[in-house]
Amino acid sequence: MLNDGAQDYWLGSSSNHNDAAVEVKSASALPRPRRCLGDRVRAALGKLAAGRGTVLSHEEKAWASITFSGSRHELVMQFTGIDEVVAGEDLIDRLPDHEFAIPGHLVADAAIASVDHLFGPQERLTITCVLLLLEEH
Repeated sequence: MLNDGAQDYWLGSSSNHNDAAVEVKSASALPRPRRCLGDRVRAALGKLAAGRGTVLSHEEKAWASITFSGSRHELVMQFTGIDEVVAGEDLIDRLPDHEFAIPGHLVADAAIASVDHLFGPQERLTITCVLLLLEEH
């Protein structure tokens, strides 16, 4: 059970306690959560798609050869509505030649594996993108 003095302290009145300074930190002063490689890949594709579309799934698999190591990323993205479909079509055109900037990694290959385009009143475009990333040493 709280006594009256402690209750007043927590409510902002310090009748029975010395005035205590409470430091409140803003959210911007708190450390940011670390972004994983998958987060960076999704952000890069989102930027390439002009912030349009939704990532439906993202699979990441480790990959290695005798001389290289890295990961393979397969993302399924959906674009709904004419404006988003236009952004998706632009992504299809730009992805193979795009120069990605993902720290510590080189995008060795970026390709569109499949496209499903549904026409009609609620036009929808679903794209499967595959990226092969190599770790830079």
